[in-house]
Amino acid sequence: MTSAAPNEAGFHITVEPSGRHFTAHTDETILAAGIRQGIGLPYGCKDGACGSCKCKKLSGEVNMGLHQSKALSAEEELAGYVLTCCAHAQSDVVLESRQVTDASAFPIRKMPARVLALSRKSHDVVMLRLQLPAGEPLQFHAGQYIEFILRDGTRRSYSMANAPHTLSEPGTGIELHIRHLPGGKFTDHVFGVMKEKEILRIEGPYGSFFLREDSTKPMVLLASGTGFAPIKALLEHMKFKAIDRPATLYWGGRRPEDLYMDNWVRSQMAEMPNLHYVPVISNAVPEDNWRGRTGFVHRAVMEDFSDLSAYQVYACGAPIVVDSAKHDYVAERGLPEDEFFADAFTTEADKALP
Repeated sequence: MTSAAPNEAGFHITVEPSGRHFTAHTDETILAAGIRQGIGLPYGCKDGACGSCKCKKLSGEVNMGLHQSKALSAEEELAGYVLTCCAHAQSDVVLESRQVTDASAFPIRKMPARVLALSRKSHDVVMLRLQLPAGEPLQFHAGQYIEFILRDGTRRSYSMANAPHTLSEPGTGIELHIRHLPGGKFTDHVFGVMKEKEILRIEGPYGSFFLREDSTKPMVLLASGTGFAPIKALLEHMKFKAIDRPATLYWGGRRPEDLYMDNWVRSQMAEMPNLHYVPVISNAVPEDNWRGRTGFVHRAVMEDFSDLSAYQVYACGAPIVVDSAKHDYVAERGLPEDEFFADAFTTEADKALP
């Protein structure tokens, strides 16, 4: 099949079953074109590392750029699947993606942000609060992320840990939970020399991780480490909107101190009667005196639920946790694949893998 020549506007991209459509130029990825035109395609890392943007190509030709095999395998590619974050249209294209929603697309903006406060939550996690310019509110969905634009143009992504309504509260600002990765260009700065009033440059909101409020299904909320940040935002949003769907939070860490806002979660349970909480520790030592659940956090869900076919799952954290959860919940617990919503926290090291 030969590629159709693009018209001046670019190739025509149609997303089924929603019927939404947009145009993509040959010099931009399909995902970038969708974001530019306010189309809420699912995505996470934008770097071919997480697989969140994977969808079925029903017709048309694309050129797939570099990506990791764990995000899209050779077998999946042969079966017609593509990663929209790496795919450039070579003709008009029809995709199948069930997560396209009008509500997901707030305008993406660049703006300065001032460091309002820094506070240690554990030995390697800092809570960072950012003050936005007066009169320039950032519209976002609870669960989305922003990108820091560093001086050399590189970027670092962090999920917002608070719900949008909290921005109106004095002294709140945008809340981020940042884990120290020794040798990391940005986190070394945060943990070493960052001070209050420092000016940073951010862009957002990004990401398709947010609560699907048109559903009444009970939920499993799965977090590992600082993957708790966007889950916290979801919980704040649910409480604010009086969303009382049953929700069970499984939060995993290596040691108990990794559950750095354990007390906060427990305090929310008093006000959210349909919220249940299962902390899980994988590498407790005797001095931790840990009496709770142990092992891998995604497996704890499988121990408690023999059937997830009537559930939604929202998963955040390390790619290995998110990937394992999706595979096992779909294959072994009957979770519908399109009811798994995720934000895999891919580091620069993850993105650099072959």
